[in-house]
Amino acid sequence: MRLLVVRLSALGDAAILEPVLRQRAAANPDVLFLVAGPPRIEPLFRGMDNVQYIPTERRQKPRQLYRSLSAYKPDMVADMHHVLRVIGMDWFFRLHGVRVHYIHKHTSKGVPSWQRYDRVFDRCGLKGSVSAQDYWQPRVGGEGKRIVGVAPFAQHQGKIWPLDKMERLVEMLSQKGYRVALFGSRDEAGVLEQWAGRYEGVDSLAGRFSFEEELERIGALDVMVSMDSANMHFASCKGVPVVSIWGATHPCRGFYGWRQNPDWAVQKDMDCRPCSKYGNKPCKKGNYPCMQTIEPQEVMERIERVLSV
Repeated sequence: MRLLVVRLSALGDAAILEPVLRQRAAANPDVLFLVAGPPRIEPLFRGMDNVQYIPTERRQKPRQLYRSLSAYKPDMVADMHHVLRVIGMDWFFRLHGVRVHYIHKHTSKGVPSWQRYDRVFDRCGLKGSVSAQDYWQPRVGGEGKRIVGVAPFAQHQGKIWPLDKMERLVEMLSQKGYRVALFGSRDEAGVLEQWAGRYEGVDSLAGRFSFEEELERIGALDVMVSMDSANMHFASCKGVPVVSIWGATHPCRGFYGWRQNPDWAVQKDMDCRPCSKYGNKPCKKGNYPCMQTIEPQEVMERIERVLSV
């Protein structure tokens, strides 16, 4: 069988799909998984014999999507995105006799995203339903100093811890003798390079490597510190424990990292949280107290708790 798996945008959501698909591919060697997604994340899906990645163009209309993806002659479609343009594409596939199964987003509140993906594969009749399994653990032993990754940025303000607090955390990590690797985009490199210049043992990787090379460096970490962002999910794909910092959003909404221990999430209980599923709504109190009240020492203690496991 040739199964077309569609997840066209949102890097974090596509990264959540990777471990689920990897286990399904291993359990179903007779199925060819045709994965359509953003060109950037293709390295995530390498190393699987029965997976073919299809980089897709942005903003394709439904008919264009159908025409480009139908050329791969899928026998079935697993729609892991289910937005309007993909729903339109689904209609064309059905019109031509191809069965489509899609993710149920709005009837699965609180269900982890990875589990919603897994249920689509169940409806496709695949073997090997996925379980959460054990939580990721840091590496034991090894030579040299422990390496802590820090990814301070996110797409929306409601998911970003104040940068002065994050810089203080980086300073504390440096003073305690940890190696620190800073992750971000080229647009964010200026801030991160300043931090790297101020503190010993701190290196900025922002904008210096390809995504594949960056993934390799994430895989070498002992722990990652991130927001509710794609970096949490990239680290999860690489089996790296994550200390995540949450503000406007909340892990209970289904976007927590794959196999990450809930105790590793740093957050404050407030009546107004979560105020947004995606962190894109303005704060009703004006200053995001959910983030402002989290102190660097709290995050530092959580990091050291993870590393002492």
